[in-house]
Amino acid sequence: MIEFNAIILQFADQGEKTGWSYIEVQADLARQIKPGNKKSFRVKGMLDGFPITGIALMPMGEGNFIMALKAEIRKGIHKNAGAMLRVSLEEDTEYKVEVPDELQECFDFEPEAHDFFYSLPKSHRDYFIKWINEAKTSETRTKRIVNTVNAMLRKWKYNEMMRAIKKEV
Repeated sequence: MIEFNAIILQFADQGEKTGWSYIEVQADLARQIKPGNKKSFRVKGMLDGFPITGIALMPMGEGNFIMALKAEIRKGIHKNAGAMLRVSLEEDTEYKVEVPDELQECFDFEPEAHDFFYSLPKSHRDYFIKWINEAKTSETRTKRIVNTVNAMLRKWKYNEMMRAIKKEV
């Protein structure tokens, strides 16, 4: 496990990352967690004593990585952009995202959607699965599964589907 201090940063105008709060993990520290790796990977640990699991470290060039800090994490640590944070991290090798049974059943009836879904990188499939699993009601869950299957049939990635959904509202 590595430990370091980081300042919470926030992207200004950065395309789809605009407004994200994040911390930067320097290349030498990332190599200590997962030597020789240059792709996104999952970590677990503590942020100011707040436990985290399954959080992605994403490459940002020159060997450095970033970790996005979702609202749930920022609320848990009671900090926002500009604040100093004590970080303890290690690779999360136990992190797994399972395809919901209802989604798999839909894929059984839509082989084209199934094939496109499984052609996506695992990290991209995880976006869809997490979004479905975060639904608070069965109606919302069903709607998200339908949206996911339709997105696969249209060969859309997660961000394309979300943009289309926002246009409908």
